[in-house]
Amino acid sequence: MSVSEIISTEPATGAVLWQGAVGNASHEVALARAAWPAWAAQPLAVRIETLRRFANVVRGKLDQFADLIARETGKPLWEARTEVESVINKVDISVTAYSERTAQRRFEGAMGAKSAVRHKPHGVLAVLGPFNFPAHLPNGHIVPALLAGNAVVFKPSEKTPATGAFLVDCFHAAGVPEGVIRLLIGGPDEGRALASEPGIDGLLFTGSARAGMALHRQFAETPNKILALELGGNNPLVVWDTPDIQSAAVIAVQSAYMSAGQRCTAARRLIVKDGAHEALTEEIGRLIDRIIVDHPHADPQPFMGSVIDNATADQVQQSFLDLMMKGGRAIKQMARPDPALPFLSPALIDVTGIANRPDEEIFGPVLQIIRVPDFDAAITEANNTRFGLSASLISGSPDLYDRFWGNVRAGVVNWNRPTNGAPSNAPFGGVGLSGNHRPSAYYAADYCAYPVTSVEADQPRAAIATGLRES
Repeated sequence: MSVSEIISTEPATGAVLWQGAVGNASHEVALARAAWPAWAAQPLAVRIETLRRFANVVRGKLDQFADLIARETGKPLWEARTEVESVINKVDISVTAYSERTAQRRFEGAMGAKSAVRHKPHGVLAVLGPFNFPAHLPNGHIVPALLAGNAVVFKPSEKTPATGAFLVDCFHAAGVPEGVIRLLIGGPDEGRALASEPGIDGLLFTGSARAGMALHRQFAETPNKILALELGGNNPLVVWDTPDIQSAAVIAVQSAYMSAGQRCTAARRLIVKDGAHEALTEEIGRLIDRIIVDHPHADPQPFMGSVIDNATADQVQQSFLDLMMKGGRAIKQMARPDPALPFLSPALIDVTGIANRPDEEIFGPVLQIIRVPDFDAAITEANNTRFGLSASLISGSPDLYDRFWGNVRAGVVNWNRPTNGAPSNAPFGGVGLSGNHRPSAYYAADYCAYPVTSVEADQPRAAIATGLRES
C-alpha cells in the first residue's frame, strides 16, 4: 500500500523527528536528465572544486549533522561523528581514486596515429541508500558519481529520510546544481519505481542480499545499465592459537556488536578450537557485561545504541530464539529492557550442536560460536556460507594467516583486526551473495564512468594494399 508521507521517528525515544511528502520517481529522473549534460560538460577541475566546497559545507555543520544521524539511527553520538567525518574525507579520497582508476592515457599507434583511453559518465545514476550508515554509504556512491560527471537521483532509506535530505541540502549549498542531485523520498514502492525508470543509466545499491537479488533479476534484461550491488555478509571471525585472549575478546566484541551489530561487515560467526575456547568465551562474556547500551546522548557514552526500529528488534529477537529452539546454547541471553523501544543487549550463543545452521545475516547484536577440531575445519567452516564479504583471523602465526588468506572466500580479509576494519582508501566489496563484483569505496570510480578507446590522426591517411583489381 502506497503512502503520501514518510515520518521518521527517533528509535531511542519514539519521538517524531522528521516528516516529508513522498516523491515521484519519474519527475525526479526527468529533472536529473535535463540537468545532466551541462554538468557533464563542466571541466573536471570545476567538479572537483564544487565537491571540495561540499566537504567544507559538511565540515561546518559537523555537530548538527552528527546529532541528526544519532537521533535518526539510534547510534551513539561519537559514532555518528565518525560517520560525518567519513563523508568529509570521501571527497579527497574519491578525487585521488578517480585520477588513478580513470586516468587518461595516450600512446603511439601505426602510421603516425595516436591511441587514447578516456572515460565518460553514464548519465543519470540512481542511488538507493541504507539506514545503518545513512550518510556515509550513499555518499560513497554519490561523490564518485558526481565527480565523473553523472547526475544522481538519491532515495534514502524510508527509515532515515531526514539524514538523506540533510545530505542533499549540503550538496546544493556547495553549488551542485539542484537538478544534478535529486532527492526522492519514499518507501519500497518508490525504490522499485526508481529502479524501473527508463531514464536512469544505472543503479548503485547498498542493502540486503534479498533486495540485491531482486534488483539483479530486474536488471537482467537491461545489460546496457550499470548495476553495482554492495550487500550483506555472514562474516566469520576465526580465533586460533593466540596468547592474547583479552585482545582477541576485544576484537570479537568490536566486530560483532559495534553499531548494535548493524554493519554488513559485522562478525556473525566466531570460529574457535574445540576444547580451547573457554577462556575466550569467558572474557567476551565479561566484556558484554560491561557494555553500555543507551540512547545516543547518554553520559557516560554508550558503546551501543538501539537497533533501527521495533520491527527490527522483534526480528532479531526471533532469530535468536530460533537458534535456541534448534539446539543453540545461550552463553549470554539477549535482553530487551523496554518492549516499547528497540534496545537489545549483546547476545552470545554456541550453535555448534545445530546440524543445519541457517546461513542468514542476523542484522543485530548476535554472535554465534562454532567449535571445530582443527584449522582446516576452521577454514571450511568460515567458507560455509553463500556470502563472502568480510573475514578475519586472530592468531599470532603468520603461517596460519597465509593459509587463511589463501583459502578463505571474502572481499575483505583481515589479520588481528576486526571484521569491520575496512579502510576507505581501498576497494570494498565481496563475493557470493555479498555483491556482484562491483567493489565500492576506492574502486567506485570503476562503475561511475566507462572507458572509451580512440584511435586518432590529424589527417585522414588510408590505403588498401590487398584485394583490389588493377585500375
